[in-house]
Amino acid sequence: MTNQRDYLDFILEKLKERIQKINQSLAQGDKEIEGMHEYYWENYTEMDQYGYENFDNQQALLNQINMNQQQLKLKQRFRRMMDSPYFGRVDFQYEGEDEPEIFYIGIGNFAEDTGKTPLIYDWRAPVSGLFYDFDKGEASYQAPGGLMEGEITSKWQYKIRRGKIIYGFESDMKIDDEILQAELGANGDVQLKNIIRTIQKEQNAIIRNTKDRILVIQGVAGSGKTSVALHRIAYLLYHDRKNLKSSNILILSPNGVFSDYISHILPELGEENIQEMSFDLFAYQELRDVSYDCEDKYHMIEQAMRDSEVGKRCAQKQSGEFLDQMEEYLLFLEDELMNFTSVEYRNYRIPSSRIIELFYSKFLDVPLLSRMKAVMEYLLDEYETLMGRELPEEERVVFQEKFTKMYETADLYGIYSRFLEYAGYAPLPDVPWEKRLIPYEDVYPMLYMKYKLYQPENRRNIKHLVIDEMQDYSRMQYLILSKLFPCKMTILGDKAQTMDEKMQDVTRFLPKILGKNIRVIEMNKSYRNTVEIAEYAGKLAGMTDMEIFERHGKPVEEKRLTQKSQVLDEMEKNLRLGEEEYETAALLTMTEEDAKSIYRMLKEEWGDKIPLSYVDRDSSNFQKGLTVTTFYLAKGLEFDQVFTVYPSGERGMLTQAKYICATRALHELYMYEM
Repeated sequence: MTNQRDYLDFILEKLKERIQKINQSLAQGDKEIEGMHEYYWENYTEMDQYGYENFDNQQALLNQINMNQQQLKLKQRFRRMMDSPYFGRVDFQYEGEDEPEIFYIGIGNFAEDTGKTPLIYDWRAPVSGLFYDFDKGEASYQAPGGLMEGEITSKWQYKIRRGKIIYGFESDMKIDDEILQAELGANGDVQLKNIIRTIQKEQNAIIRNTKDRILVIQGVAGSGKTSVALHRIAYLLYHDRKNLKSSNILILSPNGVFSDYISHILPELGEENIQEMSFDLFAYQELRDVSYDCEDKYHMIEQAMRDSEVGKRCAQKQSGEFLDQMEEYLLFLEDELMNFTSVEYRNYRIPSSRIIELFYSKFLDVPLLSRMKAVMEYLLDEYETLMGRELPEEERVVFQEKFTKMYETADLYGIYSRFLEYAGYAPLPDVPWEKRLIPYEDVYPMLYMKYKLYQPENRRNIKHLVIDEMQDYSRMQYLILSKLFPCKMTILGDKAQTMDEKMQDVTRFLPKILGKNIRVIEMNKSYRNTVEIAEYAGKLAGMTDMEIFERHGKPVEEKRLTQKSQVLDEMEKNLRLGEEEYETAALLTMTEEDAKSIYRMLKEEWGDKIPLSYVDRDSSNFQKGLTVTTFYLAKGLEFDQVFTVYPSGERGMLTQAKYICATRALHELYMYEM
């Protein structure tokens, strides 16, 4: 251990030296920037008339700013490494060599100077695959120059915190079960943990997958699929820096709290944070010109918990049959919506026959409500060429109005409402824009219709899309996404957590939408919960093929209560929040009304005795202590203790709700029926 301590001290000293050099470089860079600014203001009036000197000065300034930013990023990474520089070591003897080379593995590359051999290798580097994929003995890794073969003669695992070795030992296995148990048995945090120290072989294969354009991860609750997906993004950014930047990636996440929960992972792994948003929010923004507001998904879930007909109707409006009806209606609109007339402008006349010919032949591939604009632009170019001049803006508007009037209506709200009647449903209320509220069940059908009738905005800047909670997206939503984002995708979810009465396995229809070259990987091993909790949750979902990591804990406690005050009594007996105990706990209910009611009761009884927070659909952060919220807002999160309050009897999506609640618990689960 003395040698290990000596090596750690050596690394820490080198990190300090490198940080000092960066500080000097940053100070010098700031002086350079200041000097460039002074030079510009003193000399800009005398710079050459063509602006070459000004351009050169601006470019030099921009280059220096970029260099400073790169230095700052390096400094941030090295400061993080001062806490824990590395977590693994592999001694690898290349084929034909007499002595093994030693590779230390950490959160990022570190060398004494740029270009020198690293003292620590990034966990994403090719050679680091030896640590994750092999035990002692024959091993290989794929380097840029080809396959490197040899033998692992020794492997070490470390835990270093605040620059001190907590443990370090030689191990035959990649991740010793005792180490994994210690990591998984630790208390819950208010942020998702990075897993670079405990990545399993099957997880590593997913993270380092660069071949598959569409990668679908079907994983049981607690299998680490979200962590694996985020680590995969970090790996892809590292692997393809020339073509892929953080601004080229978009994560569709369930809600603001979940976004906060995962927000630190990529910066922790040495990458910039990336764009995150919910698909619902995106849809509402896209329909802002159609309606004043839209119902949100949580409103629909609340209704469906009370009335199963709501869920059924929503499912019907996302079904293949409904889509077929819409496609049929859209064909009907090709004639029904149009009223062609000849266009006369000054002494120029365009016969209606010419407009019809262009509309139904040359521009037939343009969506219906964008097509007349394409026809108009084409004929306007013809007119301007003939006249030998460009029309001023005010004249173009007059010209355009004549073409726009050939649509009987361009109001998407009204067109969709007519379609509902055509399909046998009640129409939307005929009200002015400021009084319009689109029911959630109609949000995505209307958005689908919009992209069928209007040319969607080009989103080519997104090169990789991450879809979390894939089981909550309908066939129609995937059709919309495939149209908007023709890019690589990582799609993940758990079919048992479907927000519907029936379990939905989207992998059955995804190949028909995204193409046959989809790689589906199943992650059937649960790491999050104790054996007792995982088995209980598995029975709720009727799962028989789930593997459970061997970590035991307290049996699940089930009780029938008759009034809400008893919930308080039970929690007083079992809640274990404190410095020497747990850090996070949750009380989960089926509806927002119940969550608010119990939160008020707890606040009145306990006041400030414990850290207590309430999470609703507008919340954007996750805090330590006791969180009161609904099951659907807790998706993706985890807590040391979970207390669930649910109604008796069978209704709506109660089974899925109970399963979601159960799988949020790391160590203790209490199920209270009322």
